[in-house]
Amino acid sequence: MNNNHKFNYKWKLSDSFPAPEINYHGSTVFSTFACGGGSSMGYKLAGYDVLGYNEIDPKMARDYDVNLNPKLRYVEDIRKFKLRNDFPDELYNLDILDGSPPCSSFSMAGNREKDWGKEKKFREGQAKQTLDDLFFDFINLAEKLQPKIVLAENVKGILFGKAIGYVKKIYQELDNAGYYVQHWLLNASTMGVPQRRERVFFIALRKDLAAQFMYQKDLFTIAPLLKLEFNEPEILYKEIENKTTNYIIGKCTENSIEWYNKANPGESFAKNHPTGNYFNLIKVHPDFVLNTITASSGSGWSGLYHYNEPRHIYVEDVISGGTFPIDYNYLNNKPNYIIGISVPPIMIAQIAHQIYEQWLKYIKK
Repeated sequence: MNNNHKFNYKWKLSDSFPAPEINYHGSTVFSTFACGGGSSMGYKLAGYDVLGYNEIDPKMARDYDVNLNPKLRYVEDIRKFKLRNDFPDELYNLDILDGSPPCSSFSMAGNREKDWGKEKKFREGQAKQTLDDLFFDFINLAEKLQPKIVLAENVKGILFGKAIGYVKKIYQELDNAGYYVQHWLLNASTMGVPQRRERVFFIALRKDLAAQFMYQKDLFTIAPLLKLEFNEPEILYKEIENKTTNYIIGKCTENSIEWYNKANPGESFAKNHPTGNYFNLIKVHPDFVLNTITASSGSGWSGLYHYNEPRHIYVEDVISGGTFPIDYNYLNNKPNYIIGISVPPIMIAQIAHQIYEQWLKYIKK
């Protein structure tokens, strides 16, 4: 582990929260669209008190409960959750309301515009939802609870093409809810995460708290100053590669082995395929940062293949790349699924630490 990194990507839940480098300050967080707790673990590493979560998927909720033992748990659709009138006082006095609204509608790898406005059931046991509207249900909840800060994460595809109209609406709705909002496109590989993962973060500060932080953002805009500049050294795949496992999670199929053999390390199998098949199957490069970990592939494991053997990278490599704790209990879920749909905990820890140091520390005085 490089000493230039603020957080260690190899860590255990059984280690005491927060991270040894960070003092516990107890600023409160509530997480929505919480999945298995990726973002919540990041806040805990950064010294926050995560009060609980809202999540629609009972399987994800069980993982969250087993690993994080929350005080508050609401396993239900956010459209129902936001209408509740029985919230405890703690939720009306939050420091941060966190959320990662489902983002497949905006993914560059998905159907994008073809799926907008359509109801989809994206996991077993869940209600059908218009995924691109869930961000606005999240904003409705923020308007009701009025936390000091709202933080929402999404895919970078939301910044491109016609999706930019959603970004404008997000700004408008948060403004109407009483917040100044800005967004950042961040790459996890610059933040001490051994994975190339770009995500957009919308961070909003309640207007009545913003006066001491305002600056002239550009000719027409003033906004609360928050510097999110991360330049930690990259962690290459060869630095995290597990070389002790002696079992194979999944080999290349007969159909894909030819294209694996033709691909160079760092390339997609599709590069040599005449019709571009196997686009999501990638032979990793030992001297590059690990490619983005995805939630699904035909085998149910990551579409990332070893550079020298026709097999998936080991699950230990996926866990390291996702910065999940090595003692996390996945129950009946596959690790790459939970990690693929989660914000890397260390990515959130870096952002949350800066929010505390630049904003909350002064607001809470």
